[in-house]
Amino acid sequence: MFGCASAAIFMQFEARGVSFSVNFCSHCGSAELCWTVPPGDNRPRHVCSACKTVFYANPKIVAGCIPQWNDTVLLCKRAIEPRHGYWTLPAGFMEKAETTIEAAVRETLEEANARVEVVDLYTVFNIPHTSQVYMMFRAKLTDLDFSPGAESLECGLYREDQIPWGELAFPTILHTLKFYFEDRKRGDFPLRSGDIVGDRNRAIFALRRRAVIP
Repeated sequence: MFGCASAAIFMQFEARGVSFSVNFCSHCGSAELCWTVPPGDNRPRHVCSACKTVFYANPKIVAGCIPQWNDTVLLCKRAIEPRHGYWTLPAGFMEKAETTIEAAVRETLEEANARVEVVDLYTVFNIPHTSQVYMMFRAKLTDLDFSPGAESLECGLYREDQIPWGELAFPTILHTLKFYFEDRKRGDFPLRSGDIVGDRNRAIFALRRRAVIP
């Protein structure tokens, strides 16, 4: 499958998590696929040798909420993998034909049966090693009638000193909550943006990661 590209090109992009698996062309059904740089492009992609269709893999957008009630936020314990049994803010992948706010509100309802009024966009985190972009919105719970959804084991309201900091599911959630409680003390919530980048065996926050593609 990868014979169409040089080993150097393939290894360079594979190390960054750029490649993805395509076994058959969805347009003509051919299994003759090459991992190569299409004419006019600057990076390798899967290309059908039979019909020349180019397959593009683009990052996914994850949208969610920081549901707040007085000095607490609503957290959910995950009932699914990855990170089963760890705590998170309600968030998930956007569906087609949704806006980011609609996706955030829907995920909050699905994971915690909670209704919210969105206040504003609060964090935008790029996660290049998983090809995701997280967009988290500050939101106010409209009532306290919440309960675990199908993807949650339990959910509850937590003050800053009650947050299970060592049991949070993802670095995006950790940094979102850190920023939120810092900004709450100041009474000002600027838009927070940056990159979550791999650093050995952990992921850290950076305002901007070092450029890796010329």
